Amino acid sequence: MKKCSFCGNKNLKQVITEYTYKNNGKYLLINKVPCIQCEFCWEKYFEAKVLKQVEKEFSNIYNGNKKINQEIIMPVENFSELAYA
Repeated sequence: MKKCSFCGNKNLKQVITEYTYKNNGKYLLINKVPCIQCEFCWEKYFEAKVLKQVEKEFSNIYNGNKKINQEIIMPVENFSELAYA
């Protein structure tokens, strides 16, 4: 990848980030995921093999084939109900 397809910036760097995967109302948060990130707009790009592994892990966890490392409780809000200045 030579430039950001979102903003056109050519400064991209390899980083480690979090990735949230959602399927049929179920979520999986994965830490320490490698990606390429634009240094200007922060858009992230993931390799296909990384995303395929995320989908595989999601299936294994929700099919009961893999034990999870950690569970979290996360608040959920609708944007239209937020109070903002």
